[in-house]
Amino acid sequence: MGESMQTLAYGSWPSPVDAALAAARDGHPEYVGFVGDEVWWTEPRPAEGGRRTLVRRHADGTEESVLPAPWNVRSRVIEYGGLPWAGAEADGRPLLVFAHFTDQRLYRWEPGSEPRPLTPLSSVGGGLRWADPRLVLERGEVWCVLEEFTGDGPSDVRRVPVAVPLDGSAADDRAAVRGLAPARHRFVTGPRLSPDGRRAAWLAWDHPRMPWDGTELIVADVTPDGVLESPRTLAGGPEESIAQADFAPDGALLYASDRTGWWNLYRDGVPLCPREEEFGGPLWKVGQRWFAPLDSGLVAVVHGRGATALGVLDPETGEVVDAAGPWTEFAPTLAAHGERVVAVGAGPRSAYEVVELDTRTGHARVIGAEHHDAVDPAYYPQPQIRTFTGPDGRDIHAHVYPPHHPGCAAPASELPPYVVWAHGGPTGRSPLVLDLSIAYFTSRGIGVAEVNYGGSTGYGREYRDRLREQWGVVDVEDCAAVARALADEGGADPDRLAVRGGSAGGWTAAASLATTDVYACGTIIYPILDLTGWATGETHDFESQYLESLVGPLAQVPERYAERSPAEHADRITAPFLLLQGLDDVICPPTQCERFLAKMAGRGVPHAYLAFEGEGHGFRRADTLIRALEAELSLYAQVFGFNPPGVPRLELTT
Repeated sequence: MGESMQTLAYGSWPSPVDAALAAARDGHPEYVGFVGDEVWWTEPRPAEGGRRTLVRRHADGTEESVLPAPWNVRSRVIEYGGLPWAGAEADGRPLLVFAHFTDQRLYRWEPGSEPRPLTPLSSVGGGLRWADPRLVLERGEVWCVLEEFTGDGPSDVRRVPVAVPLDGSAADDRAAVRGLAPARHRFVTGPRLSPDGRRAAWLAWDHPRMPWDGTELIVADVTPDGVLESPRTLAGGPEESIAQADFAPDGALLYASDRTGWWNLYRDGVPLCPREEEFGGPLWKVGQRWFAPLDSGLVAVVHGRGATALGVLDPETGEVVDAAGPWTEFAPTLAAHGERVVAVGAGPRSAYEVVELDTRTGHARVIGAEHHDAVDPAYYPQPQIRTFTGPDGRDIHAHVYPPHHPGCAAPASELPPYVVWAHGGPTGRSPLVLDLSIAYFTSRGIGVAEVNYGGSTGYGREYRDRLREQWGVVDVEDCAAVARALADEGGADPDRLAVRGGSAGGWTAAASLATTDVYACGTIIYPILDLTGWATGETHDFESQYLESLVGPLAQVPERYAERSPAEHADRITAPFLLLQGLDDVICPPTQCERFLAKMAGRGVPHAYLAFEGEGHGFRRADTLIRALEAELSLYAQVFGFNPPGVPRLELTT
């Protein structure tokens, strides 16, 4: 006999998906690699202060977290970081090099010993940072990107490919770090070596471009004494984005370019598989990988239109065969060894897992960070992939997660509240994967709609360019169009719509409250609120000129920066809101929130501000994640008029 359904108001359904459970599942495995025949990767530890550890999968399948707390394998290059480790088998045992978050030094580590520093400290500005390392054992070096601060300002910085000696001789001696090529560009990735060691390739770009606007693929000759000589640009430019480059085992140079409007793969300049889908993506972290050449000549690829699949491309035929399995989304990390490929995949009912594909058999299986259901999957949301119509008839891609509970239903006369989620970036995308922070709401009777608004990645350059000079307009319109459509269809209560987002999504949420009347309340997480301040020294170097394309040239349209900023129009915000901010955030600093709150004070709009010590851009600590989720639910409960059991009440002030 089935249990009878309880009839309870939306928002008040009892749920086993509590905030602690969602927090414990935050983050996912990243940066997979082979060390000899073994697979290694980084993995988050929310309960250990949000650090990232290094996990080793032994030959017998056991997983070992090899670096105890407080070691934190994470680089701060371009603040978003990048590939933070490299490993190889040396004399029959693993040799690892990694960046430690706290001091940003590179360390050498072998099992059974303590990590030893390879790079020195610098007291100038943000010091010395390292990312995207490659071990060059025959030279006794690790080749990587050095980000070196030359002054105290966030943009007093240079980036250059360097060689760091593995013997520790540079641990206290900056002069022992060998420059590989002169600093000709503002941003670079780590050099990749050709199989014969005679050529190196890397990517470079300059302000005001972001890497998805335009990058250059640079190739140089490697001299016998290990210097990169006569660098030349092979592909790319101001209007062409090369997302990744790697040498194939036969010495051919493979790269992903969006010269056709889609990131496709090229081999020495010849297209391998021309399709209107993406074989690359936005390079937010130095060393992200969407393809990996195999010894056989085949190429492992992460590709798709919207959602991404893991496949194997045959360059001879141009055909791609995708791995079968429950995964509908693969992260931009890949490693290949022999005929084995390792990736990180997830699906609507499973979180990100480490997946191995045997390219000879086509068989894919989970080999690490295996998903385990912490609650009955009957409480998971059941997403719908939707395309809505926006202003001018344009398509808007979205994922809709209706309220869902195996034992509860709402009264027939009631329509559900919905929260529209705006992703960060804004040059990014919400993936369709199991996210317990979405289940936290849907299992309580609150719908969620993730909007991949114009400007999102995964749908070609034209879709991405919709946001050009239109940030705060197109993103806001697209989110509002989805919210209104859900209400018009009868699937959402038009009087109980909310908007929420973090970072660039925090901007979209705040701008939505300032310029539309669609939402009854909003959650604004580590946002940008004042464009002029952000564009004139308040953020870090990587994004310091992002607004030149998202809003327009500051020198030419300064009034547009003021007109679009929620901080300049606090008087237009009448809906209650929750503001969440990390006090160590150097990307969207707390000063943005503080100026905004000063203008909201005494205006009679109920709001709350939660600021978290020790948190940067993107919350990582379990206690922070719990408090943030519970506060958000309490805001909706108070505004929408329901009573969720067991959730502390958020104090709203005016």
